[in-house]
Amino acid sequence: MKRNCALSPKQLLKFYIALVCLSITVAIGFLLAGVWVIPIFTGLELTAVTIGFLIYCRHALDYESIEIVNRRLIVRKFIGYKETTYEFNTQWAKIEPPVQGQKVFVISQSDQRVELGQFLRQEQQLPLISSVRAHLG
Repeated sequence: MKRNCALSPKQLLKFYIALVCLSITVAIGFLLAGVWVIPIFTGLELTAVTIGFLIYCRHALDYESIEIVNRRLIVRKFIGYKETTYEFNTQWAKIEPPVQGQKVFVISQSDQRVELGQFLRQEQQLPLISSVRAHLG
């Protein structure tokens, strides 16, 4: 389950370089014409765009995965460059479907809980829950 992103980080970098080059060219043109205010606003604009793109890139590669190996259910979450791995026993793990109005479902075992499904649409959740539930005891 991956985040739905329009651009990969590599594509975004190419777009960002083109945007910076165009903005700086226009700002230098105005500066040479004697309008000194435009380069200031160009700097502010590029700062805001850079911050937004950095936030976008930080989460562009986010994903959640579920893997079943023998009697182990392994859940991996990669959110904001931080990977967390959870391991459950298929005989004891439980899946709780999403509560009305919530977007995520829960896999739990004793005191360990993990929320999944934030990158799925509603109609994709129930088939996934059913297929995982078939492997649980």
